Amino acid sequence: MSALEEMVRPSLARIVAPGDGYAPDREEYWGSGFFIAPGWLLTCAHVVGKGGAAVWRSGNAVGVTWQGGKTTGEVVLAKPRPEEPDGARGSWRFPDIALVRVRGADDAPCVWLSDRAPTIPAPVSLHGWSRQTGDLGMRHGIGEASALDGKALLLTGQTPVEGVSGGPVVDLRHGAVIGMNKGRGRHEAAAVPITALRELYDVRGGEILHTVMREHDLHHLGRFNDPAAGADWTRAQTRLHGPGAHGLDPGLRVRLYGHFAHLPPPGGPGEVMHLVHEVKSRVVQEDYRSPIEHDPRTWREGAGLLHGLRDPDDHGGRPELALDAVLLYAAKVAGHAALDHPADVDRDRLRDFTAWITEQATLYARQAIREDIEALLDRPSEETPRTPTAVATPARTPSRARADVLVDVGEPVYGERYPLSVKLLYDGQDVTPLYSNDQGVRRDELHQYLREPLAEALRLGDRGEHLASVEAFLPRRLFDVPLDDWRIGPDDAWDDADLFDEQSMPLGLRRVVVIRDRRRATRQPSPEWRRRWAGVANRPLSAGPLRGEATDQGHPETGRPEGRMAAYGRLSGMDDACVPVHCGPVGSGPGLDAMAAALAAGHPLVLWRRDGHDHDECREFHLQAGQLLGLAGGAEGLHRQVRELRIRVSDPDTAEGLVGDIAVLFDPPDRPPHGTEPMQPPLMAAPDT
Repeated sequence: MSALEEMVRPSLARIVAPGDGYAPDREEYWGSGFFIAPGWLLTCAHVVGKGGAAVWRSGNAVGVTWQGGKTTGEVVLAKPRPEEPDGARGSWRFPDIALVRVRGADDAPCVWLSDRAPTIPAPVSLHGWSRQTGDLGMRHGIGEASALDGKALLLTGQTPVEGVSGGPVVDLRHGAVIGMNKGRGRHEAAAVPITALRELYDVRGGEILHTVMREHDLHHLGRFNDPAAGADWTRAQTRLHGPGAHGLDPGLRVRLYGHFAHLPPPGGPGEVMHLVHEVKSRVVQEDYRSPIEHDPRTWREGAGLLHGLRDPDDHGGRPELALDAVLLYAAKVAGHAALDHPADVDRDRLRDFTAWITEQATLYARQAIREDIEALLDRPSEETPRTPTAVATPARTPSRARADVLVDVGEPVYGERYPLSVKLLYDGQDVTPLYSNDQGVRRDELHQYLREPLAEALRLGDRGEHLASVEAFLPRRLFDVPLDDWRIGPDDAWDDADLFDEQSMPLGLRRVVVIRDRRRATRQPSPEWRRRWAGVANRPLSAGPLRGEATDQGHPETGRPEGRMAAYGRLSGMDDACVPVHCGPVGSGPGLDAMAAALAAGHPLVLWRRDGHDHDECREFHLQAGQLLGLAGGAEGLHRQVRELRIRVSDPDTAEGLVGDIAVLFDPPDRPPHGTEPMQPPLMAAPDT
């Protein structure tokens, strides 16, 4: 056996029907699994799904047999789950992953999980149990991870035999588990990349994964610190890494991740990626932002994204930059924990961590980066005098979200199908695409198709308490789509007090959700548009009617509607700080004509009601809209007033006398999509995993 295979075998388990028998030849064998932390097993959802309804309805319905014993395990997390627990076995689409709690298996050796997506192509070994070639026994094969196809890791070469589904796929170059066997076809096999673990954070109860990954890293640190523990992954990785190799040494890495394990976990991927971007910009001296978004859920994954960083202008490569980047990132993480989570931090452990970072920076970091680290940690070195030009001034991160979310719905194609895309908007300028559907969907399918991409984008855009806003570029006929009422959490959570949380709320009750005119935003801003934006930006706002037939009572008189050009002339004559208000929909009929005239006249703000209603309510709506605009004090202040109104309207105890279903056009002239330039990623070296 190779050294890696020798380490994998004790971590393998076979998943069987629960029972008291210990004879492998009489077990009802379901598939393979492997330990990723003491008492925690990873396998495929379709493997544990062979137990049917008992697996999904009862606490302990999975038999687990490993080198150290046999017991029953509990499926704690799984994705997907069958829609009906008593029904069929399920479709088992990707990610096809399940986490099993195995009590009594705390001494089982665990594999090392890669801290980032696999680098393709990669030589791999496949491991698991199988009885296809005779008696039930451990099997392994050699192949190549040849491609990442969507959510699947494609394997060629010696494809896995039946039964090894749920077993690990090991990268032979770097000594890390990068995937999990799922199934095989005629010429290739499919594996689940280990990064699919991130998807389990978003299912109910997914926060337990923070504990699992903490125990994973502390397990490997403990074995590395105990030579009597036998073969361990870190020493094997050190041999693969090679003596004198540049980059993050495996021994340094396991200690770093051990320190990370004692910190409060990040609140979301946005917190991690914000620090990663700051580090990349500092180390390579440019504001590089990759057009490919990552979804890290742990501090260790942030470090993984910095392993191979190189200066794009240095074609020969400067591999020492990667170590500079990782140490600077570690200092930023420590500072973030001290500033943003002071009540949750073990001060003694944090002090040990900062001392360790300072020591490693003294040994390995370039002087400029070492001075940055000392400034961040407030640990000046006697050997390194500070110079004002070299030291980065430590400061709190700006109080804003990492990015906002752009939802772009195009003009209909193929009849009445609307193409979709979801993007991240950084600093009001740079855009990173996340999702697109060029074939389009029907109007009544918009929420269905945008739900998951929106959830992913908001996770990436949020940074701590600072939440990403949602800006929807819509064709005018879709202006009445109730985006602010959409929920991206489980459907049953809104009405269930046991499940209700901030994620289950309609978007507009927690976030800024605004509509923008897609057609206008694709062209150079008109002078009228720029002038009116300057007029509403920092001046007290007032209300005026969007439709000229509106009276003091706030609803149109009977008779012929105002023509579009007449409306344009009237709306052009409004004061620049006057906001058109309408008590009715604007996606069709006279409301659409009036909205088109307002946009042509350059208005960046409009308020209206989407719903059908009794005209007797319109006077009250116009009064409320005028009060709301008066309290806003300017365009940016409008967000808070609208959100508070939506919250009050949603509660029966505070809704009386209020008119809800309010929509907002908030359309500044200098934000994408117009003028957005494609971005170039930083150069990445071959990883030192």
